[in-house]
Amino acid sequence: MRFALSLLLMIFAAPALAAESSAAHTPRVTATLVSDTDAVAAGVPLHLGLRLQLAPGWHTYWQNPGDAGIAPEFTLDVPASPIAWPAPKRLPEGPLMTYGYTGSVLLPVTVVPGTGGLHVTASANWLVCEKICVPEEGHFTLDLPAGTPAPSAEAPLFAAARTPRPSPFPARISGDGTLTLTGAELSPATVADAWFIPTVDGSIQPSAPQKAEVRDGVVLMPFKVAPRSLAGIVVLRDRSGEESLLAIDAPAGAAPAAASLPLAEALLFAALGGLILNLMPCVFPILAMKAMGLARLSGSERRVVRDNAISYTAGTVLGFAGLGATLLALRSAGSAAGWGFQFQSPVAVAILAWVLFGVGLNLSGVFAVGSRLAGAGDGLARRGGHVGSFGTGLLAVLVATPCTAPFMGAAIAAALALPPALTLLVFVALGLGMAAPYGLLAFAPGLVRFLPRPGPWMEVLRNAMAFPMYGAAVWLLWIASLEAGEAGVLTVASGGLLLALGAWAYGLAQRSSGRFRAFGRSVAIVALAGASATLLRLQAGPLQTVASEAEAAERFTPARLAELRAEGRPVFVNMTAAWCVTCLVNERVALSPEAVRAAFAAHRVAYLKGDWTAGDPAITGFLREHARDGVPLYVLYPAGDASPTVLPQILTEATVLSELDKLGS
Repeated sequence: MRFALSLLLMIFAAPALAAESSAAHTPRVTATLVSDTDAVAAGVPLHLGLRLQLAPGWHTYWQNPGDAGIAPEFTLDVPASPIAWPAPKRLPEGPLMTYGYTGSVLLPVTVVPGTGGLHVTASANWLVCEKICVPEEGHFTLDLPAGTPAPSAEAPLFAAARTPRPSPFPARISGDGTLTLTGAELSPATVADAWFIPTVDGSIQPSAPQKAEVRDGVVLMPFKVAPRSLAGIVVLRDRSGEESLLAIDAPAGAAPAAASLPLAEALLFAALGGLILNLMPCVFPILAMKAMGLARLSGSERRVVRDNAISYTAGTVLGFAGLGATLLALRSAGSAAGWGFQFQSPVAVAILAWVLFGVGLNLSGVFAVGSRLAGAGDGLARRGGHVGSFGTGLLAVLVATPCTAPFMGAAIAAALALPPALTLLVFVALGLGMAAPYGLLAFAPGLVRFLPRPGPWMEVLRNAMAFPMYGAAVWLLWIASLEAGEAGVLTVASGGLLLALGAWAYGLAQRSSGRFRAFGRSVAIVALAGASATLLRLQAGPLQTVASEAEAAERFTPARLAELRAEGRPVFVNMTAAWCVTCLVNERVALSPEAVRAAFAAHRVAYLKGDWTAGDPAITGFLREHARDGVPLYVLYPAGDASPTVLPQILTEATVLSELDKLGS
C-alpha cells in the first residue's frame, strides 16, 4: 500500500507528459500550456498556446487593450514566434471601450523542436477584470516525447481560434479619417454592419461611435482621428449575423471614386468622357477613317446611312465592353491592369503599329479592302461598308486608350469598384459617348445630305488621310524603342517592312489573274507569317525614361515622396507614360513653359515624375490611392501635413500657375 501511494505521489509531482500542462488555478482563471500534438519530430513545427479559461463575468485583454487594460505576456524558454492573437471582442466599460476576451481564449505561438523530444517551461502574466481588476501569473512545464506527430486532444482549440484572414478588399485611409474598403462583393445586401479594431493604440478613439456606411462596391468607416496609416481588424457582419474577420493594413490615400460617385454620375461621366475623347490627339488617325466613311455615304439612301452608323456604334460599344471585360479578368487574376494597360506590352504596341501602318497602305491604294478593285460594284462596296464601319469602331477604341479625357478618370475608377455587370455598363456608356457624333446619323440620316457629293476629290482625300496613320505608326515605333530598346525598333521596323511587302503583293494579286494572282497571294501569306514570327523576338528591355520637361525632375518613388514631405517641402507629382498622348501634350503645353518652371523654383516645389510606360507597381499603387486607374495624374502636395490637391487631367499653364500661387511665398 505504501509503495502504491508513493508511486502515485511521484506521478502527480512529475512534469506533465501530455499535450496540456498542469493548471494554474485562481478563483477567476484556470490557465494551462497546451500543444496541438502529442509527439514531436525534429524540424517539424508545432503550436503551443496559453489557454485561459475565465470565470463568468471576467475578461482579459487583446494586444491593444483599448482605452484601459494591459495585454497578456507569454514567454517560453525555447525560440518561438510572436503570439498569433485571436480576434477580440469590443468590451464597453462605462464611457471607455476596451478590446479583449471572455469565456475561453487561446494565445498560440509556433515552435520548431530539435532532436530528442521537447521540454518547455513557460511563464505568463495577465490582467483579469470584472468590477475590479486583478493581475495574475502562472508558470508551466510541458514535456512532449519524440515520435510521429499526431493531433492531440487539444488540437481543436487551435483550429477554433478566431484568427482574422488577410482582407481581399483593398483598404485606404483618406485625409479626413475615412477608412474605405472596395470590392464588388460589398453591398447593403451582403454587409449589414461593420466595425474596426486597431492594432496600434492611439490610432483612433476607441470610445467614439463607429457608424459604417455600406454602398454598392464600398464600405466607409469615418473616424475622428485621421492617421497616416491604419492597421487592425475589420469585422463585417452579414444579414444572418455571421461575422467575417479581415486583417487590413491601410495606407494613406484618397478614397476611391466609388465612395463619392454614384452609378448615375459614373454613367454620365463615362458618356461625357467618351464624347470628349473624340477631340483627343490619339483619335486623330481614326478621324481620317471616319471622314472617308462619311464621304462615301454622301448621296446614299437613308437606310444605308443608318445601317453604317449603327455598325460603327456597335463596334465602338463592343470594343469598350471587351476592354472592360478584359480589365476585370486581369484584375481577378491578380494583375494591376489599368486604363491603357495594353500599351505596356511591346508586343501589343508592335501589333497596333502594324495595324495602323496597314490601314495607311490601304488608304494609299497599295491594296483594297471591301472590294476587288477601287470602284467595283456598288452592292459589294456597300456590304463591305458595314463591316468596315464596325471594324473602324473597334479600332477607334484601341487607339483611343493612350488618351484620357476629362470625366473619364473618375468614371473608370468608379466602374472598377462596382460589381462586374455595372462595370461593363459604365464601359458601354463610354462607347456610346464616343460613338455619339457618328451614331447621330442612325437617328437623323437626313443630315448626310449636307455633305459634299462624291467625286474625284474623294480619292485625293483618301490618299491624304493615309499620312496620319503613318504618323501614328511612327509614334508607336518610338514607344517600342522605350520599352524594348534598339533591338525592339529593329524588330518592329522589320515586321513593318514585311507587312508592306505583303500588302504590295496582295494588291498585285487583286489587280491580276491566273498565276500572278496566285503568286501575289502566296507572297502576301509568307510576308504576313514572317512579320508574325518577328514578334517571338520582341522582348521588353530596360525602360528608357521619358525625357523630363523640368531639369529638377526626379524619379518618383514612395520613399522619396515621404522623405520630401518630411522635410516640409511642397511636392508636385506627375504620373505619365510614353504612350499617353494626353500626358505628352500636357507636359509640352502646361509644364514646360518658362513661367511654370520659374514658379516651381520660387515656391521650392520638388518635382517627382513617375513613368508608367511599362507598368510599375509603385505607380499603380499611387494611382489607386488617388482613385485613378490610368495616367495622367497630377498631384500637388503643399508643405506640412495639409491634404494634397489633384489637378485636372487636361492641364493649362494658367491652371498650374494658379495652384502654385496657392502655396504662398
